[in-house]
Amino acid sequence: MAKAVFGGGCFWCLDAVFRRVRGVRDVVVGYAGGRRPNPTYEQVCTGVTGHAEVVMIDYDENEITYDKLLDIFFDIHDPTQLNRQGNDVGTQYRSIILYLNDEQKEKALKKIEELKNKGINVVTEVKPLEKFYEAEEYHQNYFAKNPNQPYCAYVVAPKVMKFLEKYGD
Repeated sequence: MAKAVFGGGCFWCLDAVFRRVRGVRDVVVGYAGGRRPNPTYEQVCTGVTGHAEVVMIDYDENEITYDKLLDIFFDIHDPTQLNRQGNDVGTQYRSIILYLNDEQKEKALKKIEELKNKGINVVTEVKPLEKFYEAEEYHQNYFAKNPNQPYCAYVVAPKVMKFLEKYGD
């Protein structure tokens, strides 16, 4: 099993999409990229911890590649928005790739360069994963537990539909 860590807005959105990707074995939502040890959701929401809402993806490299995960990541969020995704505003919602090794770093930078060469002004941060803090239990698999909650219905569900339209299930 390999791991990948991405942040692109509210972690509920990324979690809901990546759980549907063939080859992904598990998705855990959490916080990373900041300074404060053991942050809580309330602390991360203030924007002062430096952490982003992220997902840690466990995947089988025999079924899906890191490159394909990057493609999906860039397709399901807007990497041109600095410190926000839609109405979710703050550094905790920034676009970020936290790499676990040099190969992931190189692939992420190459993908960003490809997008920039197409005229897309990517602001995605790329940095090494120093520490991942698992989010509170009620955030895990949130969309499946709360499909009719307004944020899920109006924000998460359309991202899932966009993914399904492009990649199938």
